[in-house]
Amino acid sequence: MGEMNKLTIAAARDAMRAGDMTSTELTEACIQAIEGADTLNAVVHPTFDRARAQAAAADSRLKAGDAPDLCGIPLGIKDLYCTRGVASQAASNILTGFKPEYESTITQGLWDQGAVMLGKLNMDEFAMGSSNETSIYGPVTSPWRRRDTDTRLTPGGSSGGSGAAVAADLCLAATGTDTGGSIRQPAAFTGIVGVKPTYGRCSRWGIIAFASSLDQAGPMTKDVRDAAILLKAMAGHDPKDSTSANLPVPDFEAALSGDIRGKKIGLPKEYRLEGMPGEIESLWAQGADMLRDAGAEIIDVSLPHTKYALPAYYVIAPAEASSNLARYDGVKYGLRAALDANEGITEMYEKTRAEGFGAEVQRRVMIGTYVLSAGFYDAYYNRARRVRALIKRDFETVFASGIDAILTPTTPSAAFGLGEMADQDPVKMYLNDVFTVTVNLAGLPGVSVPAGLDKDGLPLGLQLIGRPWEEADMLNSAYVLEQAVGFVSKPEKWW
Repeated sequence: MGEMNKLTIAAARDAMRAGDMTSTELTEACIQAIEGADTLNAVVHPTFDRARAQAAAADSRLKAGDAPDLCGIPLGIKDLYCTRGVASQAASNILTGFKPEYESTITQGLWDQGAVMLGKLNMDEFAMGSSNETSIYGPVTSPWRRRDTDTRLTPGGSSGGSGAAVAADLCLAATGTDTGGSIRQPAAFTGIVGVKPTYGRCSRWGIIAFASSLDQAGPMTKDVRDAAILLKAMAGHDPKDSTSANLPVPDFEAALSGDIRGKKIGLPKEYRLEGMPGEIESLWAQGADMLRDAGAEIIDVSLPHTKYALPAYYVIAPAEASSNLARYDGVKYGLRAALDANEGITEMYEKTRAEGFGAEVQRRVMIGTYVLSAGFYDAYYNRARRVRALIKRDFETVFASGIDAILTPTTPSAAFGLGEMADQDPVKMYLNDVFTVTVNLAGLPGVSVPAGLDKDGLPLGLQLIGRPWEEADMLNSAYVLEQAVGFVSKPEKWW
């Protein structure tokens, strides 16, 4: 089989079970692709020896029969997941040299099912960013380019390495994390599928924390069926995570019936933003028409507190980050700054954190510390929490009216060039999350599906927001949308 690395999980699974190829062959194809893609800067800690050993073990398991769906499937792992004996830096200087002695619950589950680890993937530092430009490893370059230009584009963030690696066929799928859109936005920018599950569906144990009440792990894949397969493998109750839900995990792939007749899909009027590009508006309308043609009822709905979501998010997330990142002080692990003879522990804390954290992380830690301080706690943090409750109630009201899912754009634009926003007001970068942060604030599941190309030939995504714990139903609607759109575009290979 030629170009095995371009296969989907489902196609590779079926081919390996049929004996048409081995995991070893598939893994070597991915390793070759990674070795030829240095310019993308997506894979920052390759683990090829480990991958080959896992692939050989998977082949033995496949020969014995009764292998799980992910057995032998090569994956990329976002650098936010702790992986035993492999650098786990969260793309930050402050965790230089940190190799955990434990495995995150999700990655351990993947290896138990026979998946293969190709390496750790680039990301924004501590998952703080929308363009993968805050990484200590340097920015990731998207495999996509604007038509007739060689401008290097962002793959989105913070899971930019995951988005670029899947879009460029360096791996069959990848893990990501989503705190305010960090799976869905890069998925939209790179023309792949990204799922942010319901908060609590996937364990956060062993994933380096950014904002604990918002973070959620999820799959980034080439199509919806693959997302269903990988999500099932990642989901499940974990007693080591107090926020993990003790609920049965459905067979998400089996739920892809392709039938949404009678389903009610909501279109929130508040997502029609002033200045939104016409092609995004048009794509949204086309998506609604496709779902209507498939038998769904399209209903206009209102989420009145949407306009307060970004301000509330950029109070809550930095506040939790300032608390979570207080542990990085140079004492137990990671970077420790060099001290002069007369300097003590206070200077060590200050120097280590100043040298270890990049500018964006420092900005958010300072914002978070400010909003949690005695004089401003009620004015900012408590008020943001009240707004969050109102946003959650908006969704509850809409779903209580009988709506099954909500359709929105994923991003307000296609991918922008690396460096194009770097010198601007950081708030302009934060606006990339305008359609995604509400889902995290409300703890809901969301999925981005590639739905078309803009005038420059770049991918655009549509987002479906589901009811809590109803990822199966949401993915089925996404599957119908995917089939109707028929998106098959891939980036032309230039790297």
